[in-house]
Amino acid sequence: MNELRFVRMGFGADAVEYQEAWDEQRRVHAARFTDEIPDTCLLLEHPPVYTAGRRTADSERPLDGTPVIDVDRGGKITWHGPGQLVGYPIMKLPRPVDVVAHVRRLEEALIRTCADFGLETTRVEGRSGVWVLGDPVDQRPAFGGLSLDFDPRLQDEEFDPRLNGPEYAPSNAGQRREDRKVAAIGIRVAKGVTMHGFALNVNPDNTWFDRIVPCGIRDAGVASLANELGRDITIADVLPVAEKHLREVLENAELRPREIERTPA
Repeated sequence: MNELRFVRMGFGADAVEYQEAWDEQRRVHAARFTDEIPDTCLLLEHPPVYTAGRRTADSERPLDGTPVIDVDRGGKITWHGPGQLVGYPIMKLPRPVDVVAHVRRLEEALIRTCADFGLETTRVEGRSGVWVLGDPVDQRPAFGGLSLDFDPRLQDEEFDPRLNGPEYAPSNAGQRREDRKVAAIGIRVAKGVTMHGFALNVNPDNTWFDRIVPCGIRDAGVASLANELGRDITIADVLPVAEKHLREVLENAELRPREIERTPA
């Protein structure tokens, strides 16, 4: 069993500025690399901020020039802010590092967390994170008089959902009965130690996502525990449940080096 400690950095009025949390991540990362501390998960809430991973395209950033912090994690652009539980598990993994296995473990812990509140979530092949699945395309309501069989987001490379009204807004994906992401994951591994992590939408104002193309995905949207379940849920409600499942999954994981296929000479 691998010991995992939790550090609650700040929530609500004590929400932690992104740069401060990033600096703390680097400090904890250095200490974990030298085995001065055990695996550590920072838990916190951020004031509103957009962050862009290494693969973010210019066309996915806010159109109004809203500042974006470029970070060294994988993935693309996302938003952090009030009502969102952010976790940065800083863990030492065996080499060669299996990044995908680490992401799957985070997904599993968050899927279990959502289930404890009565929300069924899952993975979507080819897309990291935790998702609420939408209805089949032919059963979804049509918006703006258009059939979703001819969704311009998929058929027109120049179509920009940010310029075409609320019927295409990521925050309205639940009304459209589309797939929608309730938790995003983006990580970095340096010197065999993980950084960055997950953001679970508990009860945020999801219209913040409408200024960007969240995670670079145009044909799906975002969700939150509170909206999906139709009742008040707070960070304080979710925090102990998330810690329980993160501990269950991460402490009891059988960590193995990534298998490397070698071609016979």
